[in-house]
Amino acid sequence: MNIVITGGGGFLGSRVIDLLLERKDRGEAVVDFEQIISLDLGECPVADPRVRSVVGSIADPDLLNTVITDETIGIFHLAAVLSGGSEEDFDLAMDVNVGATKAILEAARACGTQPRFVFTSSLAVFGGEMPHVVPETFTTQPESTYGAVKAIGELLVNEYSRKGFVDGRVCRLPTISVRPGKPNSAASSFASGIIREPLNGIASECPVPLKTRMWLSSPDTAVANLVNALEVDPTELGSWRTLNIPGIVVTVEQMLESLTRVGGQAARDLVTLKLDERIMNIVCSWPGQFDVERPLALGFIRDTEFDDVVRQYQDEFVA
Repeated sequence: MNIVITGGGGFLGSRVIDLLLERKDRGEAVVDFEQIISLDLGECPVADPRVRSVVGSIADPDLLNTVITDETIGIFHLAAVLSGGSEEDFDLAMDVNVGATKAILEAARACGTQPRFVFTSSLAVFGGEMPHVVPETFTTQPESTYGAVKAIGELLVNEYSRKGFVDGRVCRLPTISVRPGKPNSAASSFASGIIREPLNGIASECPVPLKTRMWLSSPDTAVANLVNALEVDPTELGSWRTLNIPGIVVTVEQMLESLTRVGGQAARDLVTLKLDERIMNIVCSWPGQFDVERPLALGFIRDTEFDDVVRQYQDEFVA
């Protein structure tokens, strides 16, 4: 039996693989497997004989049908064109974030085994006027291409689950901070950049107002929640399979205060405010806080303090 991970060569995907292997080694795996298959445009960095790296496009249905088979018991669909890239290239966003998602669901359907299907969605599915704390049943109203295609993906996963083709779990992830490496095309990339770059002695620009509320998760917590999404008992999920994954609410100003406490004033001085209307139009349409009582009851977790998130990055990637 195997678990397939699209985007398994990326930062989150490779960490999901690591945690799945760790849980199996400790005898804690709820969904047992013999192999993990990473499907990505690049090689998976996890060196383990139980991991097979398949390099190719998730938009290739023939490739999907060779990777997703009746031996597949779980699928993590993490690969996507991100928010900034989606806004710049509508056709690519539709082809990958909608067309490829449907193709992956079709490949899972063809197996006839109803594999568990974890789909990563986004806060970008929301927009318009929102309450201070968004309830679980609040309707989606995306104000960006990325939000629209993710909302479509959510509906597809829920419909394929309703029909019994897959056992779907939709995870609306908080913004992940602090990501290591270089900035990516996500509009929210600055949420890592204003912490990561200064801690490495590099100047950074903040493109949104300091009072902007962010719904955040550390990478380790996000990965733990993705694995929990695979493992949660389907009878506890109900018919609507979409979950607002827990995060912590922090303003950009509070993020920079954490940077000062952890990295010192010299690090804080490397961040300058330079508002970017394109990024503001996307990020400032997102909600800043959710009611997550049900996900917490299902075993999902959240960080406690953003200071700890900053220290986690500093200890692993700087110190």
